[in-house]
Amino acid sequence: MTIVGFHASHEQIHPAALLEAVQRAESAGFTAGMCSDHFAPWSARQGQSGFAWSWLGAALATTGLTYGVVNAPGQRYHPAIIAQAAASLSAMFPGRLWVALGSGEASNEHITGDGWPRKEVRNARLLECVEVMRALFAGEEVSHDGLVTVDRARLWTLPEEPPALIGAAVSVETAAWVAGWADGLVTVNQPVEQLRRVVDAYRSNGGRGRMAVQVHVSYAADDDAALAIAHDQWRTNVVGPPVSWDTDSVEAFDLVGERIRPEDMHGTVLISSDPARHVAWIEELAEVGFDMVNLHHVGQDQREFIDTFGERVLPELEVTRP
Repeated sequence: MTIVGFHASHEQIHPAALLEAVQRAESAGFTAGMCSDHFAPWSARQGQSGFAWSWLGAALATTGLTYGVVNAPGQRYHPAIIAQAAASLSAMFPGRLWVALGSGEASNEHITGDGWPRKEVRNARLLECVEVMRALFAGEEVSHDGLVTVDRARLWTLPEEPPALIGAAVSVETAAWVAGWADGLVTVNQPVEQLRRVVDAYRSNGGRGRMAVQVHVSYAADDDAALAIAHDQWRTNVVGPPVSWDTDSVEAFDLVGERIRPEDMHGTVLISSDPARHVAWIEELAEVGFDMVNLHHVGQDQREFIDTFGERVLPELEVTRP
């Protein structure tokens, strides 16, 4: 059976409203949570950028869900700090946190003033961060000199079990690469055949653990309204890597979005007013092999989406608690 989770988008929604939304989602029948970790939104129309780690403490304390968070250590975040944050949350809420690690986006990382490395350098830096974090979770004192520098770091508060470090991958190549170090895989929705290739690349290269997919959806009372929500809030995300990796300002993303037509949204967002259509899409993702499907309604008002999916989508699926 498949876990269906609620994705909390810090780029779009005030953290207090997001906390209310995830509590509502749990009551509606969603069985997990996931959140982004951004310093800036993708568009001025989104207009938020709450701190994910503050929010996670509140969300873990006020719901019973497990949570994943997508994080990019190595530039904006020192890996020892992320290890400390994840270890403390896992000590307080055992077994309820996983951390998906990726190589990051310039829109968040440029704030340090450091240069934005090439993709292969970012991947090498990420692998160093993974090794540092695993050693810290093992209780070791860590010193490291490389693409990241660590001087005699040690975590004094450790959980009984460290949080899973999940590999974030969009491409087949990255999925094959993260299989060498990750405890699981998380990706984003793409055409089904491409998702099959990503899953196969991960598994065929020795990838272990659960596989999750984040799915952007837009639901409203009619198709035109659902399309309008998607185009207003998520059109800056239609253009994928390397543009999404390397564009470093909200203003630049909004310029890119000016060229995106409403009809262009269907390749990135699952848009429909028909709950049965959303059921079919989620069932298809489960058939591909994903153990967890995290739904991100791209609108800023989450209430209608949560209530309708709780009443008319989740009951039609074989969902389970993690």
